[in-house]
Amino acid sequence: MSFPKTQRLRASRRGQAMVEYSILNWVLVVALVIGASVKIRWTDDVQSNVIDLFMRSYQIYYDSFYFVLNLPFP
Repeated sequence: MSFPKTQRLRASRRGQAMVEYSILNWVLVVALVIGASVKIRWTDDVQSNVIDLFMRSYQIYYDSFYFVLNLPFP
């Protein structure tokens, strides 16, 4: 039993997409693990990992919104 050429082509494209998707997910997971575990020294006294730095920057970003929204000026 043989499949028509269009079905084989469609199946091979789907297989290639799944391989690319799996490789991309693996790269992202490895980058997340490395980024969460590697300590980076930005200045002489600050040494933290990438996740901590992102959380600190988000906190500063949201604090600035809170500050601007609570200004006494109309």
